[in-house]
This record gives sequence, C-alpha cells and structure tokens, in this order.
Amino acid sequence: MPFSVTTATTDAVLEARNTDAEIRGVVDLANKIDAKIGTMRLGQAIQFVANASVLGYGVRGAMVFYGEAGTPSLRVRECEQLWALYGLALLEP
Repeated sequence: MPFSVTTATTDAVLEARNTDAEIRGVVDLANKIDAKIGTMRLGQAIQFVANASVLGYGVRGAMVFYGEAGTPSLRVRECEQLWALYGLALLEP
C-alpha cells in the first residue's frame, strides 16, 4: 500500500502552518556534517525538507517537530506529499 498522509494530519498541518517548527536530522552533504537549520514556520519547514535534496542536503533521517509536546512529528515522505498536494497554501499567513 503506498504511503499517504491522513486527513487528520493534513488538517492539523494546514491549521498549524504558521507555528514554529524545528527540523532535525538534516545532513550537509558537501561538508558531511549535521546542518543547523534553526527554527522556522511549519509551512517553510515542510517546503525545506521536501526540496532539500536539490539544495545539497541529505534528509533521509529528517524530522519536523512542531506544536506542543506530544504532537506527532513529520518525516520526509509526509513533507514531500504535503508539499506536492498543498504547496504554496502551506506558506500563506
């Protein structure tokens, strides 16, 4: 069965797209070190992870953390799918 984000995940992400998010597990492939990405809005974090491979980053182990403790994190596949489905809507204020 192909991977698919759930409606609940999609709704939660779209609602929280402007909250702070932290990306962990990104590797700068040129320097072979963990990249320090910093905090950004959730929509921007999803965009970054979805497109990071073309920017020279390895994101196999990347995770996006947002919201309160206990909120499920997003992995690379989820970010790619969310960006493909909603794109610029994730960046709207």
